[in-house]
Amino acid sequence: MNESVTRRKEALESLRAIPLFSRVNDVDLEDIASHLIERRFTKNSTVVEEGLPGDYMYVIREGRVKVTKASEDGREKIMNFMEAGGFFGDMALLSNEVRSASVKTLEPSRLLALSRRDFIDLLRQSPDLALAVIEELTVRLRETSEQASSLSFQGVKQRTRGLFERISRSEPAESDQRLTPALTHQQIADMIGTSRETVTRAIKQLKQEGWLAQQGKRYVIPD
Repeated sequence: MNESVTRRKEALESLRAIPLFSRVNDVDLEDIASHLIERRFTKNSTVVEEGLPGDYMYVIREGRVKVTKASEDGREKIMNFMEAGGFFGDMALLSNEVRSASVKTLEPSRLLALSRRDFIDLLRQSPDLALAVIEELTVRLRETSEQASSLSFQGVKQRTRGLFERISRSEPAESDQRLTPALTHQQIADMIGTSRETVTRAIKQLKQEGWLAQQGKRYVIPD
């Protein structure tokens, strides 16, 4: 097998490992791969900025990002965290509107960029890709609905615990534990819709119950 064929095979295998492309047929996947542009970002880089026009969607191949919005007082409000396999920026491409949020890298990241024109053309040509996008948007809508429901019906301790479970990830060296990104009490309060003082009390209770531990600004929960 020559080198170019090997590289193409490795590229397709990498794309298929990303949930968005996992069920796309080989022919369409090769077409998608030919339109993707690889971009590398250092830690704390702004990939997309709220309020600006969107020309590209991004798939995270390596790294981790945070999705933020500016609050009324100008503070950065964290909305979500995403890692390898996730994608963002698609809504601005579908609606041709400005970015609804900013996305910044939490660590050096390698992203695959797809232009709006290519994205729309591929959706028209590939039913598998269109279905995958619809399914992913459905999952996001369900998560948004569940978060809204938790704000209405759950206590602060339950909402704090649910947030940690949602945003944490397993550490290879500690398979029985999961760690959150570095977070302040104010950031947690913004994400679950309460005050910093109330979050401080909820975290203290979770620690006393033995469910939560802390490493610097990162929180440790059981896997």
